[in-house]
Amino acid sequence: MRSGRGAAIAAVAGVGAVTTTLAGLVTNAVSAQARWPGWLRWLQHHPWLAFVMLGAVTAGLTALLAVLGDRRTEAQGVDPTSRPADGADPPGAALVLRSLPRDTTAFTNRSAELDSLVRSVRSAQESGETLPVHVIDGMPGVGKTAFAVHAGHLLADRFPDGQLFLNLNGHTPGRDPVQAGEALASLLTAAGVPTHRIPVSDDVGAVTEARAALWRSRLADKKALLILDNAASYRQLEPLLPGGSGCLVLVTSRKRLAGHEEVVLNVDALPPEHAVDLFVRLGGRPAGELDHGVLNELVRLCGYLPLGVSLLAARLRHHPSWSAEDLHERLVAAQDRLGELRAGERAITATFDLSYRDLTPERQRFFRRLGFYPGTELDAYIGAALGEASVVTARRHLDGLYDDHLIEEHPGSRYRLHDLLRDYARGLAAEGDSMDHTQSVQRVCTYYLSALAVANEHIVRSGATVPPPPDGAGQVETPAMESRVDALSWLESERANILACIRRANSLSLYDTVIRMAVAMAPFLRQAGPWDQAVGLHRTAAESARRLGDRQALANALAELGIVRRFMAAYPEAVEALNEAVTHYEAVGDRRGEADALNQLGIVWYLTADNDEAARAQTEALALYRELGYRLGQANALADLGMVWRQMSRFDAATETQSEALSIYRELGDRYGEANSLRDLGVVHCLMGSYSLAARHHEEAFDIYVELDDREHQAYALNESGVVQRLTGDIEGARAAHSLALTHFTDLGDRFGKANSVRLLGVVERVSGDARAGFRLLDEALTAYRELGSRGGEAASLSELGVARGMLGEREGAAEAFCRSLEIQRALGDRCGEAEVLNHWGMLLASSDPTEAREHFQRALERARDIRCPLEEARALEGIGRCDLAVDGPTGAEGVLRTAVTLYRRLGVSAAADEVEQLLVSQSG
Repeated sequence: MRSGRGAAIAAVAGVGAVTTTLAGLVTNAVSAQARWPGWLRWLQHHPWLAFVMLGAVTAGLTALLAVLGDRRTEAQGVDPTSRPADGADPPGAALVLRSLPRDTTAFTNRSAELDSLVRSVRSAQESGETLPVHVIDGMPGVGKTAFAVHAGHLLADRFPDGQLFLNLNGHTPGRDPVQAGEALASLLTAAGVPTHRIPVSDDVGAVTEARAALWRSRLADKKALLILDNAASYRQLEPLLPGGSGCLVLVTSRKRLAGHEEVVLNVDALPPEHAVDLFVRLGGRPAGELDHGVLNELVRLCGYLPLGVSLLAARLRHHPSWSAEDLHERLVAAQDRLGELRAGERAITATFDLSYRDLTPERQRFFRRLGFYPGTELDAYIGAALGEASVVTARRHLDGLYDDHLIEEHPGSRYRLHDLLRDYARGLAAEGDSMDHTQSVQRVCTYYLSALAVANEHIVRSGATVPPPPDGAGQVETPAMESRVDALSWLESERANILACIRRANSLSLYDTVIRMAVAMAPFLRQAGPWDQAVGLHRTAAESARRLGDRQALANALAELGIVRRFMAAYPEAVEALNEAVTHYEAVGDRRGEADALNQLGIVWYLTADNDEAARAQTEALALYRELGYRLGQANALADLGMVWRQMSRFDAATETQSEALSIYRELGDRYGEANSLRDLGVVHCLMGSYSLAARHHEEAFDIYVELDDREHQAYALNESGVVQRLTGDIEGARAAHSLALTHFTDLGDRFGKANSVRLLGVVERVSGDARAGFRLLDEALTAYRELGSRGGEAASLSELGVARGMLGEREGAAEAFCRSLEIQRALGDRCGEAEVLNHWGMLLASSDPTEAREHFQRALERARDIRCPLEEARALEGIGRCDLAVDGPTGAEGVLRTAVTLYRRLGVSAAADEVEQLLVSQSG
């Protein structure tokens, strides 16, 4: 590498020597003095050839220096620390860079500011004090972001846990400032937090606080660098500040931010001599050839701002025939281009205008169209849509604009307009045809619809309907997406831009486009969330459909809204949206849509344990699917109906319907549906006492979920497996399964699944003899279920809490818990749950009032036999036998107790069987 550099230096020196020689030859040729020897005499008689040779060599030297400069520039990439509104408008999504942007060659001096920053950081780190927030403020174009990025690169080694860069859009033309909650969601995603774990809520203040708490815990004990660029106010950025003492936060803003603990670094315009030095360094001309007075005037017209100086110097560098005086004349002539701007910015705008004029007409048109782009970053595909060009042509334009300092380059062949340049491009675009704006946005949305159609082919469930591509999609170039991983990666990268395009389309009254974009984004947002973004999107689509009077589109938007509300455990809102969707589907005669909405309604009612309504909805959906011959819909309705029958303790019906669903799923090759049916069949067999069959079904389901990389349903299968392990005596295996499930649910943000895991861990602790630990966990689960409106979960938690209270000697509290649980179980029609509560209550009473206890056990026995629940039957028989033993002695109790032992042995519940047998032996002895 050193030898290559040496050769390059030698080449530069050689070319310089030739250039000097040619310059002398030209001078002599022009002066016509002295006669040249040999073949050079011909050159003297044709001086124009010397001019040509001088120009060619100079151009070659310029190109060679540019190549050497590019080779010295390396983009740095550091791994990250580890991995919305509720109105009608769809929420935005902030874009976070997981590494620092490339350092700029336009950075100059700032040694005093850098020294101050480095001293502050070093002092805090050496003393163990909390690093203060450093706010870098100054006027637009002064180089605040460049300073922050340069300082970040300088300090990167001190923060080995990573660097993050986030633009808060505080002063971005045409874009609202990023809300704190939105910024936190993007930061958490960039830091490796799964989107399902990011808190969501309709309460903006509450969700911002929850996300901020998660963000602070994520960066606790980390040494990370966070650059918050373009902040609007201290209120906007305060929730984004890490809680750990080892994190450095650099903030840039065009305003002076009022805070309590920040260190303010004022970045003013460059001193005139530094601005001149920067111009000379970037202009590519020897300082001795430039008039110092002209240079001072040029940098003054740029306001001594680094951005303007670097752009102006680039113009001089790219035009070897221009002098500094020529450049000054051009700049003065262009200075009134945007006279309404402030004086400091007027010179910057004039610099932009001069750069723009130097573009070819085709590239000028392409640059203007960038001002119409609603998103933050773009690539060649988006550029092609905006510019009505091929991707190859768009890439050439983007590369050219980057070379001309009119656009910034980011990792992954992506580009971004600087704030001032975005404003400039938008101003130029506004001078043209107003329809061009609308048409440009339509073209971008058509591109996104085409690309989304490709992505959805990989992520939509097998057998489900894929949103169709737009008309003319065959002529639209889209990125290659060969797998589900590729599709999800592209969707995650473009999420913020797509949502911004939907917002712009909505503001332009392109309601049909809004509707189609929402439909195309629905599969991804269903899976990836955040679901509050999806709520805003589908509300916007519904409002657009109402404006158009399109009841079909309105029904589709409401159905998607209901599904997402169900995911958020907002069950009343889900029911409202889905009921309205059913009404509109009926009105337009869409039987398939009606069936889908009824199926979703049935799921919501199942989750809230409104079993009669759930069964009715699923039965109606099943009839519609059979009428339509839609096999996947039939399987879904059967599977969901089987879950309702199981929840109602109708185990035979549950087994029959779930088995039929399983058969159809296997016929269709739907692995996801197959796994769900296997898992629920396992639950039914567990309740019926077939533990080995239940364990096998759970294991099969878990393996399929692993194959599908579905962590959420892996967690559900783990919980079901843990129940079987606990009932068959493997307490540690059960604890491990529920703990792993809890981890998955917590990471994913599944509140219902998390509550289930906490409750089941509480049962494990109670069975292990630690009543206090069990009580704490069960009480936590009870609170969660009540917040979610899950009556079934509430009843199960109360039943177990009654047992724990009894173990702790709190008999009145235990009886109260049993009474409330029994009321809920009866209201739900869960006879298996009712039998379980009666057995628990009987055990509480057995020591003090065996007669009353026996009545509870007898009622439990009747319900268990009615529904064929052998475990509760065995428990009831054991309880009856113990009560008879206490009242009448061993003669009347032995037969009942031996029947209980037989049932326990058949079920494989060895511990309970051994305990009863020991009781019988002790009585016979």
